[in-house]
Amino acid sequence: MSTMQEVANKAGVSKATVSRVLSGKGYVSKTTKDRVYKAIEDAGYRPNLLARNLATNKSQCIGLVVTNTLYNGNYFSELISQAAQKLEDHGRQLILVDGKHSAEEEQEAIQFLLDLQCDAVIIYPRFLTIDVMDDIIEQYKQPIMVVNRRLRKNQSQCICCDHKGASFNATKHLIEQGHRDIAFITGSLDSPTAIERLSGYKEALNQHHIEVQDKLIIKGKWTPASGAAAIESLLNNKVTFSAVLASNDDMAIGVIKKLTEVGIAIPTDVSIIGFDNIPTAPYLTPSLSSVKDPVSNMVSEVINRLISMLDGGYLSKNNLFTSELLVRDSVAYGPFWGK
Repeated sequence: MSTMQEVANKAGVSKATVSRVLSGKGYVSKTTKDRVYKAIEDAGYRPNLLARNLATNKSQCIGLVVTNTLYNGNYFSELISQAAQKLEDHGRQLILVDGKHSAEEEQEAIQFLLDLQCDAVIIYPRFLTIDVMDDIIEQYKQPIMVVNRRLRKNQSQCICCDHKGASFNATKHLIEQGHRDIAFITGSLDSPTAIERLSGYKEALNQHHIEVQDKLIIKGKWTPASGAAAIESLLNNKVTFSAVLASNDDMAIGVIKKLTEVGIAIPTDVSIIGFDNIPTAPYLTPSLSSVKDPVSNMVSEVINRLISMLDGGYLSKNNLFTSELLVRDSVAYGPFWGK
């Protein structure tokens, strides 16, 4: 492997001049730069990235912390894909680090990225509290953006989706179609998203003077199997329901399978709405109604804000994004429609 001194010898300049060309610091004439770049190409020289990062305080890398239990599913696939693509458009590299299974490990992942000299960090937290994340943002000079949580102190450095409002609207739509006995399948309740979606469901029922029945609320785990198990539990306990709101499409698919197996027609007997609008949702039989979160728009806003913080620019405090309910064939009028 070639060294910087060998490049300097080939270009007929000092090692310090090669260093200035690579770092972009200090004046070097265009003629000399061209000679240095030609020597680098001829020698096949690859600069030490860590050393260059320490010298320039810039790595052109943005870190992303996501807990590994969240990797599965269309939502996070879209989030990571969009983040990588958007950063590539800005000439930067994405580094994904696992936040693992606790707040301490999420903090360690953040510190790991900062120790790598990442220019900025994006956090999609599962365990860290809002207060701790506010403290982390104020502790470090590198810009940090938080996705899917609403901060108290650093509102310009968080982007979140109105999961409660989205669930409220989905429940409201079912009520407007004449449904009153609406079952709700939660996600894992250690997830802020799952808690917000449950809250939106309850609020919609309350506002329409419909009793919230604990027997209609079943705990799920984001998987098709847990959706199927939730329906099996309702059927075994002879609970009456004419609609199901599942906290993600994977669980809704489990609902469809179980209802179909026992001869309950969708949507004639039971209507179904999921969340996340997975790519297969329109192609199921019947096509699945679903809530689409604005993941791409949220990621774009996160990256735009980070670039603004790195390069200087205005940060708005408009950090709440709204979802869209896509009504398809899995929803029909309920038994109380028109009454």
